Amino acid sequence: LQLPKANRDTSASLASLPILVAGHGFVALEQLATTKVKRGIDVIRQQEGLLSVTVSADVDESQANSNEVLDALRVKTLPAIMQKYHVELGFEGRTADQAETMQDLGTGMILGLSLIYLILVWVFGSYLWPIAVMLAIPLGLTGAVLGHWLLSIDLSLFSMMGLFGLSGIVINDSIVLIVYFRELVQKGVAAREAIIQAICMRLRAVLLTSLTTIAGLVPILFETSLQAQYLIPMAVTLVFGLAYGTFLILFFIPAILTILESAKGLLFERVQT
Repeated sequence: LQLPKANRDTSASLASLPILVAGHGFVALEQLATTKVKRGIDVIRQQEGLLSVTVSADVDESQANSNEVLDALRVKTLPAIMQKYHVELGFEGRTADQAETMQDLGTGMILGLSLIYLILVWVFGSYLWPIAVMLAIPLGLTGAVLGHWLLSIDLSLFSMMGLFGLSGIVINDSIVLIVYFRELVQKGVAAREAIIQAICMRLRAVLLTSLTTIAGLVPILFETSLQAQYLIPMAVTLVFGLAYGTFLILFFIPAILTILESAKGLLFERVQT
């Protein structure tokens, strides 16, 4: 029950509030009770039916990031509070949203990698060559982590999102190399010679694919506006992951192809024997 809005914010309305008393009719509240004024609770918050208190704070990024602060709280501070006051603690807001997003990203990555493999199997007509292509993805991830370390930038949610785009770009470089290798093998060229020719003939195409993408993203790394600060981790992931990954692809992919073709040749010889 509430008083009319016009009388709700005045103490005089409370003092003159009529109370029905048996045998006496209506009597003002001030005649039945003594009132004391004290500070009360402005807002009562509940979480799943339980009384809750929300604690929030801003983080000084020059001292630590939010993940480091939360890890320190989980290890040192929060267990003592829970034991002393017998309360339950939980992380909501951005922390809960970030955890949910990371879980969704993990599911999306599994689904994305599965679709990439199926597409490559369909394109190459082989179950082994797509594996060689997809093994290039960790090379790009290594470069992304190295880039964050060199620039002293913490891995963030936007960094993880950049890994999705990086995976596709790195695979493009590998496809450019492997498609030409397959064409040479189909023409009867020996596997080792085909790999060498593929590297020589597709070196320019691989470098152009990577360098043009890097050149388009580098200006974001030097942007100082507030809006760009959220995109810089994603740009670091793509630039360093692609630069480092492209360099290793020219050595790693040919090595994997050589191993696969050698294993295939040995298996064929055993079957013939």
